[in-house]
Amino acid sequence: KTLPCICKPKMLKLFTMHNLTPKDIISLPLEELLPIANKFRKDGVGGEIEICGVINAKSGSCSEDCKFCAQSSHYCTTVEEYSLKGKDEIIAAAREAKSNGAARFGVVTSGNRLILEEVKVIASAIREFPSIGILPCASLGALSEEAFSILKEAGLTRYHHNIETSENFYSRIVTTHDYSERINTIKSAKAQALEVCSGGILGIGESWDDRIDMALTLKELQVDSVPLNFLVPIKGTPLEDSPSITPLEAIRTIALFRIILKDATIKIVAGRETVLKDFQGMMYSAGANGMMVGGYLTIAGRSVSEDRSLIREIQKLWKEE
Repeated sequence: KTLPCICKPKMLKLFTMHNLTPKDIISLPLEELLPIANKFRKDGVGGEIEICGVINAKSGSCSEDCKFCAQSSHYCTTVEEYSLKGKDEIIAAAREAKSNGAARFGVVTSGNRLILEEVKVIASAIREFPSIGILPCASLGALSEEAFSILKEAGLTRYHHNIETSENFYSRIVTTHDYSERINTIKSAKAQALEVCSGGILGIGESWDDRIDMALTLKELQVDSVPLNFLVPIKGTPLEDSPSITPLEAIRTIALFRIILKDATIKIVAGRETVLKDFQGMMYSAGANGMMVGGYLTIAGRSVSEDRSLIREIQKLWKEE
């Protein structure tokens, strides 16, 4: 694949600083690109691998029409639907994530936003996280300032809100809200002095240009953590017949995000099993330094023991660098 000329000054400056061009990122042989990305990882974030877990605390019946999502009410999928889980269920899931080796645990809900009573239930659970020894995250949609304040007072440290893709491509995958809503929610979280976790989904028809633009937007927003998902086509959604990107394209994409987002955690999340297959170890060579364990929102992942074995192996290699 080739990339059209991109004339954004901010991007040209970034790549010139490191003797790279956008074309280099997508055309360099991987044996040349990966050492560059790995050095960016080593210099930017060091040798720790951040592990997180999540609970799908409210599932299905979402009013939004994201074309990749099994939980949208616009499509006919087999996803389980249920209202917000109670405090005890959330706390039990956090304890399980801790036992799986997770340092962070995210409470995630479907839908564009929650009512305040739902926010207060989640806040009550988050207050118990310190006793579990796990850091609280949340992904609850476009929250109000009051809702953010309630969660912050309860001890929330990081808010997750994906931008999903580039601004130019966004309207091709979502029409029920604007890209600006995503950006404004991230800015609202930062205004509450919360860390921000924001990334997106790859393999939804976006170009290399879109991927670069997405990474640069996240850099401008100064996000702390970037989860990268790879599309797992869900039957019943508009993208159910989308072809998967290849493992090597996925690895190259991870390297792209690491080179642009030197100081952020790059976390590989849903779809890594189906897209990367036997190449999962290479995602760390490409600059990743985080992963989710114990499954995702609507699909299962690898066994925790397999993931923890991979993490131990990678950290051993990094210590020998």
